[in-house]
Amino acid sequence: MKYALIGCGRIATNHIKAVINNKLKLVALCDININQIQSLLEKHGLDQDDSIKRYTDYKKMIEENDLDVVAIATESGIHAEIALYCIEHNLNVIIEKPMAMNMDDANKIVLKANEHNVKVSACHQNRFNVAIQKMRQALDDGRFGKLSHGSIHVRWNRNENYYNQALWRGKWCSDGGALMNQCIHGIDLLRWMLGDEIEEVFGQTRRQFHDYIEAEDVGMAIVKFKNGAIGTVEGTTNVYPKNLEETLYVFGEKGTVKIGGTSTNNIDVWEFSDETESDIKNKGLEEATSNVYGNGHTSLYADMIEAIKNDRKPYVDAVAGRNALELVLAIYKSQKTGKPVKLPLDHFSSTDMIGEF
Repeated sequence: MKYALIGCGRIATNHIKAVINNKLKLVALCDININQIQSLLEKHGLDQDDSIKRYTDYKKMIEENDLDVVAIATESGIHAEIALYCIEHNLNVIIEKPMAMNMDDANKIVLKANEHNVKVSACHQNRFNVAIQKMRQALDDGRFGKLSHGSIHVRWNRNENYYNQALWRGKWCSDGGALMNQCIHGIDLLRWMLGDEIEEVFGQTRRQFHDYIEAEDVGMAIVKFKNGAIGTVEGTTNVYPKNLEETLYVFGEKGTVKIGGTSTNNIDVWEFSDETESDIKNKGLEEATSNVYGNGHTSLYADMIEAIKNDRKPYVDAVAGRNALELVLAIYKSQKTGKPVKLPLDHFSSTDMIGEF
């Protein structure tokens, strides 16, 4: 399959690794900064490959090449605009998180993908972590029994140097804060595990230490699920002096699981009333990762290829991307109004938060 990447910044290397691992044909790269393209190619030993075209204009790239899959890894604020352009040109799309910055764009992506019969995968790659897959299997098998509650804790550090590397970071129009950028993966996992259907959200956010950004550096929320389960969210970039953990808990009548590590990649607790031999093996499972993004991009790409070949939905489809965004925006709206927010959420945008802090 012929592939192109739009956006060659910090996360792009994970996409190129996934391209290489899945033997996709890398046709073109696009970035407004041509030096970023060069650096990315050099990093992967591809800088001598003359067949890879380089662009600063993604529309020109799409116009001039026959492509099957396009991945979008630009600044968050333009994900939706580029995705909709690709979909309207009948291209299958992988979109880095967040899929969009407002509900209208996210809903439009879901709608247009169906209209054009193309596959759209939201890049929530942590769903493919070995530990997460084992938790999901236990849930699907009913091993937890009735769910009581669950929580996600994303306790990371981001300093001024991080924000200075890319001026779009921390702004309401192009990024959002800790919940939208760093914590949306964990928020996606919590929603997915606890039943997806949410009744109501109450949240509080603050900008405690990062007075050089517009958005929040800590957010907390209580999430009321339609199945009766309660979820809690804690997301922050205020942990001194470095990243501490990304931890997901699920508590059920007959089971307790805690998944930890820097990116929900280790099984810290695995207890079920009907313990089996494989349960004993699961205890203490650790999946080695080279960075906080984990290993999931390669698996997400493999799934996307299979989805295109077999004409099925991707494992992490556009609806999943929309749902993760909706929960973040509901927390933002709750902070803005000081009230619980009912779902589904209509029309709200990250830019509605401008001036909040």
